[in-house]
Amino acid sequence: MSVSLQVKKDYILVVDDIPDNLLLVQLALEQEGHEVVLADNGATALRYIKQSPPNLILLDVMMPGMDGYEVTRRVRNDRNIPFIPILLVTAREESSVVEGLDAGADEFVRKPFQLEELQARVRSMLRLKETIDQRENFVSCLTHDLRTPLVAANRMLDLMNQEVFGEINLEQKEAISNIISSNDNMLEMLNTLLETHQYELGEKALSFIAVDLQKLIEDVVTELQGLAIDKKISLELAILSDNVSIKGDHLELRRVITNLLSNAIKFTDQGTVKISLTQTEDRVLVTVEDSGIGISEQDRQAIFQRYHQGNHRRAGKGLGLYLCQQIINAHQGEIRVKSKLNHGTTFTLSMPKLVK
Repeated sequence: MSVSLQVKKDYILVVDDIPDNLLLVQLALEQEGHEVVLADNGATALRYIKQSPPNLILLDVMMPGMDGYEVTRRVRNDRNIPFIPILLVTAREESSVVEGLDAGADEFVRKPFQLEELQARVRSMLRLKETIDQRENFVSCLTHDLRTPLVAANRMLDLMNQEVFGEINLEQKEAISNIISSNDNMLEMLNTLLETHQYELGEKALSFIAVDLQKLIEDVVTELQGLAIDKKISLELAILSDNVSIKGDHLELRRVITNLLSNAIKFTDQGTVKISLTQTEDRVLVTVEDSGIGISEQDRQAIFQRYHQGNHRRAGKGLGLYLCQQIINAHQGEIRVKSKLNHGTTFTLSMPKLVK
């Protein structure tokens, strides 16, 4: 079957290996005023989706070669594809609703169906898409609109602290410094929210180059040494392998190491925070170990979830570790945690070595 794709801003992709089914669905959707693109196999559908993501995918389950479940899984696992509602369609009773939903589908329709039912389900899925797109736009606009006045306010407060507008007393200086510190915390949280949002949308642009992991870790340890000294704890560095390089984004990897080390210092009141670098035949391992308050079993189960906040009063807003996991996933690595309440915590990063 010959299929051509004209890139459209808004369209529905219909995938089925039976031409009559494609024609029937196309007529039903065009009646509703929708733009429709047809594909007769999973591979072609994936190519269209990557070229120009549709607003909705109607996907037949039983197709030769790549079935609807596999297409769904590939769409959901591709970080470069934005969220697209997927409506699975099948004529077979044995088709598994559970398997389809677990693969990432949003709705499941069995044939034969009334055209009015299909049209209604399509309208429902398009409303879902619109709602999610509006939420994503809201987050981007919100973070931008909040960051701008905070940066401007901090510049003005800094000038006041420098007495550019006149003398101020020590109490006023302290108050201004506290406001600047609070604004900085807010800016950091907004930046983290924006970074997280970009990863979730698959819009985060990473620059993969050779990264000297030993140098990166040494720089972060030097930067955070003052925090450890203030808390009267020991910050130790153990380089167990020399000349360790990986292919990655230097700034994003630095963000992960900084987050893990600063968290370890934050939750350790006495004893030691230690970061180690080693390697195996094909992996690089970074371990951050502390003697701090530890993490309860309940919190460990959800520690990498978005917006998860621990029960401890020092817990953050639940974005830092979630973002770390997104970054490490983008580097084809993994992040693990071991901890026992009141007996410290160990985070381990595992990433592929740079192949020279």
